[in-house]
Amino acid sequence: MGPETFDALLRHWAALRPDRRALDGPDGAYGYAQLLEATDRLLAGMQALGLGMGDRVAWLGKNSALYFMLLYAAGRAGIVMVPIGWRLADVELQWIAGNAQVKAVFLGDGFTRSRALFADLATKPRCIDADEARGWLAQANKPKIAPSQSDDAVLQLYTSGTTGHPKGAVLSNKNLFQLRNHPDAAQSAYFDIRQDEEILIAMPCAHIGGTGLGTMALGAGVGAVILSEFEPGAVFEAIENKGITRLFAVPAALQMLVNDPRSANADFSRLRHILYGAAPIPLELLRQCLATFGSGFMQAYGMTETTGTVVSLPPEDHDPSGTPRMRSAGKALPGVQLRIVDARGKDLPSGAIGEVVIRSSNTMLGYWQLPETTAEAVSSEGWIRTGDAGFLDDEGYLFIQDRVKDMIISGGENVYPAEVESAIYGHPAVADAAVIGVPDDKWGEAVKACVVPKAGISVDEASIINYARERIAAFKCPKSVDFVAEMPRNASGKILRRKLREPYWADRDRQVN
Repeated sequence: MGPETFDALLRHWAALRPDRRALDGPDGAYGYAQLLEATDRLLAGMQALGLGMGDRVAWLGKNSALYFMLLYAAGRAGIVMVPIGWRLADVELQWIAGNAQVKAVFLGDGFTRSRALFADLATKPRCIDADEARGWLAQANKPKIAPSQSDDAVLQLYTSGTTGHPKGAVLSNKNLFQLRNHPDAAQSAYFDIRQDEEILIAMPCAHIGGTGLGTMALGAGVGAVILSEFEPGAVFEAIENKGITRLFAVPAALQMLVNDPRSANADFSRLRHILYGAAPIPLELLRQCLATFGSGFMQAYGMTETTGTVVSLPPEDHDPSGTPRMRSAGKALPGVQLRIVDARGKDLPSGAIGEVVIRSSNTMLGYWQLPETTAEAVSSEGWIRTGDAGFLDDEGYLFIQDRVKDMIISGGENVYPAEVESAIYGHPAVADAAVIGVPDDKWGEAVKACVVPKAGISVDEASIINYARERIAAFKCPKSVDFVAEMPRNASGKILRRKLREPYWADRDRQVN
């Protein structure tokens, strides 16, 4: 077994690969020996403020080397990092910091003026701007380290919160690092990270898709190249000039990359793997990506509560001709168990659709200060309910249909929006699409498509409906189409179907019919 805590990993790589690039961000680059020393000094600064094991500290800012150094430094001593999405509204920022009871807030470059947002919190957190934190790096202070252990909390990520307040998923060292040490991990492309690799972090650090890649790089002892935020030009530059070999992107970001004219001439020869996930990806978009990048693609299925990826579709299962397996999320990673259960928690046979439940070392410690909600989500045996509807085939491949709560029941038939969206997406005039259920006096719910047309191309409702009818069963096809200028999405890029549904259900007592 390899090291499985922030402290052990930093010491391990600093001794084994002292000069190997560890972090390369817009605010500086650090080798592993430098990184160990930097986290010493940052941790000493935190301890001078009275911070210790179990205390929460927040980060408000864009991605940077400083953020990851603070995360690693705090994690060494069990100080729990709470990164907050900088695109959130002020009231949301305040709510998360207040809910987490943070004792300090680190403000990234350009966010110094945000310190006033935290003045009225009950914990009266100390706000430290980026310049002050970097000042700690110039002081050769040594911390008193009682290293955090495998099961100690080190990270608290707030879920997207498509309804109600977000929940703080508390993650441990074990959640972040143990799975890659499974005896069979070497058989998985997901864990096949070579010593010369460079991992690009372009997704927000307030999400597992951003911070999770930083811990992936640390776990493998390779380099993390950090972009302050996702921007196609910066991604292309990093791929060509920083030797990027692996990156993760949500489908909306991949769409921006393949639609960018620069993608036609960029040099992707060093790029080994592109991981994608967090939302369903239309098959046509995946075909475009395969043709554009020429790298291996891996679907990454998981959620914040499973510390990110627990199921992956490896490169060899990606076939641009669109085999049935291309529509699957893949197979469980080594050390991960999957089941499909009905509403009573009873196991369902292969091919039957039910809720996906998962058990692994990646399952969160729980939701912060929500014991009842945690008990509803995670069983006493460690099985976590995903809220996703799906099925397993005879070979153990997982096929996600959609969120359980997003399922449309029309005339007694179950319709999953993601399947309909995938059918619509290939239409030459469609730039983006989302499918919702709206009230229908005859069928209970009717399928409605919300479509963003491509610029300069005219399209009508009948064209969209007829296109779908050629590809999926008639009962799944949209009965109507709304054309919208843009799709409402949350900070992690997921479509907010709730916002699309609201006008149609406003006068109803409940959101099903």
